[in-house]
Amino acid sequence: MKDKVISYFGIDKHGSTIKREILAGFTTFISMAYILFVNPTVLDAAHMDKGAVFTATALASAFGCLMMGLYAKYPIATAPGLGVNAFFAYSVVIGMGIPWQTALAGVFVAAIIFLLITVFKLREMIIDSIPQDLKYAISAGIGLFIAFIGMKSAGIIVANKSTLVGLGTFQGQTWLSIIGFVLMAVLMLLNVPGAIFIAMLVAAIIGMVTGLIPAPHQFISSAPSLAPTFGQAIKHVTDINTMQLVVVVITFLLVTFFDTAGTLVGLAQQAGFMKDNKMPRVGKALLSDSSAMLVGSVLGTSPIGAYVESSAGIAVGGRTGLTAVTTGVLFILGMFFSPLLTVVTSYVTAPALIMVGVLMAGNMARISWDKLEIAIPSFVILATMPLTYSIADGIALGVIFYPITMITAKRGKEVPPLMYVLFFVFLIFLWILQTGE
Repeated sequence: MKDKVISYFGIDKHGSTIKREILAGFTTFISMAYILFVNPTVLDAAHMDKGAVFTATALASAFGCLMMGLYAKYPIATAPGLGVNAFFAYSVVIGMGIPWQTALAGVFVAAIIFLLITVFKLREMIIDSIPQDLKYAISAGIGLFIAFIGMKSAGIIVANKSTLVGLGTFQGQTWLSIIGFVLMAVLMLLNVPGAIFIAMLVAAIIGMVTGLIPAPHQFISSAPSLAPTFGQAIKHVTDINTMQLVVVVITFLLVTFFDTAGTLVGLAQQAGFMKDNKMPRVGKALLSDSSAMLVGSVLGTSPIGAYVESSAGIAVGGRTGLTAVTTGVLFILGMFFSPLLTVVTSYVTAPALIMVGVLMAGNMARISWDKLEIAIPSFVILATMPLTYSIADGIALGVIFYPITMITAKRGKEVPPLMYVLFFVFLIFLWILQTGE
């Protein structure tokens, strides 16, 4: 059996060992296990059942990891993306007033489109059509938006009648968030694997010891039922019958598109997989994450994508699909720790949102700020995502500005045809939002 495992994953060819791959898988899981608790908290804002979302998150993540490991044979883990889940809950459900069942149907339709464009190899073509600077701006803008939500959840930022927002009063559970973030920063600077998860765990323990968080009656139980969310996406597909919802589907597609594509390429570069600036078996990797997105929508969670935390496992030597398979198995085992949901409150998860925002905001450094025709639409995306409390609005405004600034700078011929199509799509999108039709 050992020889078959080594042969199937090509462990010897990558200069690795089974022990190292399993350790890498465990490291990756510890680094991203926070999503089991953060995702239900975020989607709870959309009035989804936290227990069902917890189970859906675990199963969908496991499915994606197993696909990525067994089929694509990459040490890359998948899970519901932070950012796109915020778009799902805060922009689509809360902002647009769309029922979460219909929003799930939007994810389902986007996943089907994802699968089709992957099978017909259109995904790489579309990726190439989107200007790189706008990809960076969208990713960084989502980071700012996530950080804003995290600070709001922690009570660090509160509503202010005079200035719209202001600094909150640091007391009670807000201190848990502050302590958690400080510890998270220290651990990450010391390159401690699983820094985000460890910091959340410590904050939760401090909360229970001080009485700020009630202690759970048990730690292990059967997995929560999927009944409240399972199959709702399929049942409500017919609800996708307005231009507003069509734009929502497109936005799910684009946001997941940018996030996953960038993550896959970045991790492949870190692991040394890139050859002639191309990623081997990229089709299988893309098919794995799009399949996971489809399964996740049926189970009852927001879009699934490749996770940058996989870099932790790669850093300790993970080079084959066995790493991802190990992470997938651990996600399945994680389903039996649902009682901890009552302990991992929004104050405990807020630091993770802020820290992920920090990491994603790093993409701002890659934007061509010296070229005003690029800087203007990029800045519009960055500023409007958190200030409008909407990822969709930020993308729409930035994409609308891009052709205008490029044409004005006499660079209109450099604008890909798809961007002109998106220009009109997002104009219609904003018109629908403003008129309420």
